[in-house]
Amino acid sequence: MKRGLRTGYTTGACAAAAAKAAALALALGRCVEEVELLLPTGVKAHFRIHRRFLGRDEAFCSVIKDAGDDPDVTNGAEICARVKRKEEPGISIEGGEGVGKVTKPGLEVPVGEAAINPVPRKMIARAVEEVLGHGVGARVEISVPRGEELAHKTLNPRLGIVGGISILGTTGIVIPYSKEACTASISLGLNVALACGCREVILTTGRRSEKFAQRRLKLPEECFIQMGDFVGYALKGCVRKGFRKAVIWGMIGKLSKLARGVFYTHSSASEVDLNFLAEVAKGCGVRDVGRLREAVTAHHFLKLLGDEREEVCSRICLLAAERAWEYAGGFLKIEVVMSDNEGNILGWASR
Repeated sequence: MKRGLRTGYTTGACAAAAAKAAALALALGRCVEEVELLLPTGVKAHFRIHRRFLGRDEAFCSVIKDAGDDPDVTNGAEICARVKRKEEPGISIEGGEGVGKVTKPGLEVPVGEAAINPVPRKMIARAVEEVLGHGVGARVEISVPRGEELAHKTLNPRLGIVGGISILGTTGIVIPYSKEACTASISLGLNVALACGCREVILTTGRRSEKFAQRRLKLPEECFIQMGDFVGYALKGCVRKGFRKAVIWGMIGKLSKLARGVFYTHSSASEVDLNFLAEVAKGCGVRDVGRLREAVTAHHFLKLLGDEREEVCSRICLLAAERAWEYAGGFLKIEVVMSDNEGNILGWASR
């Protein structure tokens, strides 16, 4: 019997686990061999501690990242945390050896700070506070031996993150990338939706976009399908199964690819074309497109837009809707909704 692909844990989850173990060593006066961590999804995970050290007012622990069956370049990397007490209340989080530093605007972390994303920062702070108590002062330093070497195999240098890898993850869990597993999941979801009487489906690009869509669209849960990067496969499936309408809900990066006629949006196959986005803005009457061409990421492009943001985002949605309608052979009514990272709707269009 064929077994399913094994899930793993993000660098953010590993950093939080290492930080919790170091905090426990300070609180208990001895090092622990394993910690339990509550992930953002509500799932409890257990992490073995690889290296551990306890000093008078600081402790050091590390976790070996297990990415499961995902081909992640950071699989097997040692994620370390050093926790030191400080007099001032609050948890400060810094990056040490092997953790990149942000040098360009447009990312979730401000320029000059360590590339430890917001959700991992919250996980780390919560893990340490859980042990030492709310309001206690502690300095946490996250480091990754060989992190700078590993970073050359990622997009970090292109994004202006220098000196190491990023500490990432919004759920704490790494889902193995498998085309067969993804397409099978989409087909199953469409079958269930059809069997439950749904005549329209909401195709989302991931967990966050699905959550935002469910918050806004009061439809049965069977109507929501996570298509991920497989836009074309999902659209063909909708047509084949006789759905009348598909709402595509996503964020600017993947929707801008769809607007260009890209129906498989994984980063390994296509990149966000910032020149294309600048041309769309120009067509909407934005005058100063020169600064838009200097954007580092699609998220940065959004930040640089001024009062024309709604018009530009809706134009991207319209182009995406037209490409999707054409791809579906005109047999499917299409709506496209763009939201930001907080779920706020930035643009909408239909075809």
